[in-house]
Amino acid sequence: MKTIQHWLPPGKNCGLCGEESCKSFLQAINTKRKVYTDCPYHQKQHAALPQDHLTQTLYQGKDILGHPYDFILTPLPGEISARKIILPFRGDLVEKMSIQKGDIIVGRPMGAGCPIPHVLQVIKAEPVTGLLYTWVVGPKFSRDKKITDITAYHMIGFEGIAAKIHKEPVLCARATFLPGFCMMNLNHTGLVNMALQKNSGLHIRLEDIRILAGAD
Repeated sequence: MKTIQHWLPPGKNCGLCGEESCKSFLQAINTKRKVYTDCPYHQKQHAALPQDHLTQTLYQGKDILGHPYDFILTPLPGEISARKIILPFRGDLVEKMSIQKGDIIVGRPMGAGCPIPHVLQVIKAEPVTGLLYTWVVGPKFSRDKKITDITAYHMIGFEGIAAKIHKEPVLCARATFLPGFCMMNLNHTGLVNMALQKNSGLHIRLEDIRILAGAD
């Protein structure tokens, strides 16, 4: 059994781990300069849990409904979640609201079937297309920060590293995957339009995203 590898620090940037920020702490984790227990909040969070909880693997090969997935989509090296590419229902809002890199936005991915609003941090904003490249950061990370509410958006694609692969993703074919940190723990499906084998793993991008709540 492997130690859980998908815990996020609280975004306090307290420096008690010896790093300048929580983001640099995660980068240090990826380069093996730090371990999760170097963060005091990780220690506090797990102190009251049974010891066997710490050694449970997070992903068991099936989603919450018991349906198997081809792989888990995990973050690119040094990043905090798999990249999520979205398009507001009104693409002109990116320019009108002056949405730019570093901004925190909130909205629900309508059309794909997800009922949960997501809190996202913008990596890149394209004023011409209205596309936003983001990380999922969650409400705790964004506490006390300025939020831009775009209400709803199209879920265009995901990009990250395929991990725990049960079925190899094939270029131009549809794959079933589970995004790391998905609150619903439900299978997603998407068309693979990029697959690059790198030292960090299989770097892939998927588009035409759907949630497979009723998949067999």
